Amino acid sequence: MRRTIVQGLTVGFIAYLSVAAFYAAFDFLAARGTLYTVDLLGKAVFRGLRDPSVLQHPIDIDMGAVMAYNALHFVVSLAIGLAVCGFVELAERRPRSAPFVSLMLAAGFLVTVAVVGLLSDPIRPLVPWWSVVVANLIPMLFAGWYLVRQRPGVVRLLTRWTQE
Repeated sequence: MRRTIVQGLTVGFIAYLSVAAFYAAFDFLAARGTLYTVDLLGKAVFRGLRDPSVLQHPIDIDMGAVMAYNALHFVVSLAIGLAVCGFVELAERRPRSAPFVSLMLAAGFLVTVAVVGLLSDPIRPLVPWWSVVVANLIPMLFAGWYLVRQRPGVVRLLTRWTQE
């Protein structure tokens, strides 16, 4: 159990950092400043930004919105990491649950993309759907790589039922 908690927190932290790095690079390459998207997400979630026309003008960074969104993103990432590792442990302890666990992990990815997509709808011109999908694929790859190294048989366990 302790191993699962530590790995879950690590998975969540890796996911948090990789999403933050992706959007920092995304904004840097778009010449907008590295906190631009996080600021807009914070304003959309915590300040009620709903009118995309305001995005046509320069806007000041709201550090309160940036910090609030980062805190939310960090907590949600840790919770998702704990859930993923809890599901993996369930599959390891009860191999017959592997199909259910695989389904839950896939559904979790899709739900996360959908929720982030809906939350970012007011700023869709600046946060396109493809970036939401990529921003969720990257942490899945990095955190998944970490988890596979920690639990070498997990891929075989979670895909074995598809080969039967």
